[in-house]
Amino acid sequence: MLETIPYQEILREVLREGGEFADLFFEQTHSAVIICEEDRIEKVISGVDVGVGLRILIGRKTFYGFTTEISKESLLDLAKRISRSAKEGGGERKNGFPLPPRAAGAPVSISKSLYPIRKHPDGLSMEERVSVVKRANEAARKLDPHVQQVKVLYRDVNQKVSIANSEGTLVEGERVGTVLSVQVVSAKEDVVQTGYEPIGGAVGFELFDLHPPEEVAEVAAKRALLMLSARRAPMGKMTVVLSSDAGGTMIHEAIGHGLEADLAQQGFSVYSKKIGERVASSLITVVDDPTLPRRRGSYAFDDEGVASRRTILVEQGVLRGYLYDRLSALEDGVESSGNGRRESYQHKPIPRMSNTMVLPGKMGPEEIVRSVEKGLFVKKMGGGQVNTVNGDFIFEVNEGYLIEKGSVGEPVRGATLIGNGPRVLKDIDMVGSDLGFGIGTCGKDGQGVPVADAQPTLRIPELIVGGQEEGK
Repeated sequence: MLETIPYQEILREVLREGGEFADLFFEQTHSAVIICEEDRIEKVISGVDVGVGLRILIGRKTFYGFTTEISKESLLDLAKRISRSAKEGGGERKNGFPLPPRAAGAPVSISKSLYPIRKHPDGLSMEERVSVVKRANEAARKLDPHVQQVKVLYRDVNQKVSIANSEGTLVEGERVGTVLSVQVVSAKEDVVQTGYEPIGGAVGFELFDLHPPEEVAEVAAKRALLMLSARRAPMGKMTVVLSSDAGGTMIHEAIGHGLEADLAQQGFSVYSKKIGERVASSLITVVDDPTLPRRRGSYAFDDEGVASRRTILVEQGVLRGYLYDRLSALEDGVESSGNGRRESYQHKPIPRMSNTMVLPGKMGPEEIVRSVEKGLFVKKMGGGQVNTVNGDFIFEVNEGYLIEKGSVGEPVRGATLIGNGPRVLKDIDMVGSDLGFGIGTCGKDGQGVPVADAQPTLRIPELIVGGQEEGK
């Protein structure tokens, strides 16, 4: 992809006025989006976005620009403007490093994708995509007359990326992803409830061989319908069991963002300057791993061209490290962990999670539930908010049940979990042998990137549950 661009000349130009490092990020993304609402296809969007981002690092400052005009003249002009801005922006002046010559026939690191794509989106017709959406919509609507609204969203992306930098690195590859989500609103008298279920990953259309759209729709619809008959959740302090099916939302929000190096370095994380300290129960080990097969946050190399790798963040309760991109790694004098990610060529890379998870323990999930005399079983988490500076959080529970005398009992609605991430991680006293994944698009600094999170069944001995006071 970069063969037609004189990238070495462009990198030299951007470093002409000084600088320590420069890189060029070329992206060509084909995407298709289909949305079904009100029992009809509302949107069918298909297109191609092509552009180049160019960056220079001077001291600890970043200067960045991008263009959608892919020509030598345009890119050289962009390089000159960034170089000029860097010079005017001040900062420590250093001579630009010379680019290592690339010998004729020198190898280029190429990865078509992390794992083979069996049904590539390039080979799909729009009719095939629309058919999946219609099947999901029909399955949800026919399940029960109390289903009032159904929204189905389908998206596939084929992103071709080339990254070249002033150290002589050239990496090229392809990233494919497919997502389907179903949201169902049910209503009965004055009670309205919502059920939501997403699936997706770094896969092609084979996603629906493993997860037929009808099954996804039924899960969302049954969740919305179940909550219609559920009573209000009780409130107060109680034992909470997080099912592995809940996904790793709490882990992602309560600890994951706080372990991104830029936030830790700026003092915006409760985990700042705590490497080597105990931050969780000895039963808890947290890793970030973009090398996992076909997970939504997986990639062969990050958006700075660094090969993906598994990073241990917390090991048996002890904080071992952070997630780094190149700039934050320079700040701490370490190597990048391969977590420099960006939404597109229009954005500079920053430290981001990929697939973040608590590793399984040794207890059976049923054994954990049996240990609880009275509490709340969280089957599915909803959205929430976290203060990364102090770790305080509040999360919605989309599907929850009371635990009574060691058994999962009646469903409850309207529950929220209120607590402090570091305190909860230290309090967890049982970790299941299972592991369940959730998916999402994680937002930070105005950028969204695909991620996955996972956890086993976890027991929190005491947590504040927001709901309705007993007797009201």
